Amino acid sequence: MTIEWRYTVEQDIGILSVSGHLGPDAAHRFTGAIGWVVGRGSGPVIVDLTELRGWSTEGQLAITEAARRLAAAGRVLELAAIPAEGSLVPDGDCPPIPVHANLNGALAAHSTQHGEAPEGRHEWRTTGWQTGDDTGE
Repeated sequence: MTIEWRYTVEQDIGILSVSGHLGPDAAHRFTGAIGWVVGRGSGPVIVDLTELRGWSTEGQLAITEAARRLAAAGRVLELAAIPAEGSLVPDGDCPPIPVHANLNGALAAHSTQHGEAPEGRHEWRTTGWQTGDDTGE
């Protein structure tokens, strides 16, 4: 099983939404998505896990590695809506990873911290990502 992802930049905040199961087979695809993210945008990145069905130890390691990679690019990784069956425990050399209960809470934290940001939206996604226009039937 793999993941699908969608990356949206809104008001200088990157939102990487991930669906599926972030396990050993999907960790490389997540790493590829992070490579896409590093090349686009300059602000914080919220990884929205609302549609994630679960994650393995390898998936969690991919997330901590993504935090390191983004920190090296001068960006911060945050998580929204982590899977219920586990918490992320990064090792000691990982930058802090703020965790929010949901995407709205993460976005609200940024609007409170930074005030109003300029408008603008860009989106990239895997071909399997369901859009709002898809009926799924």
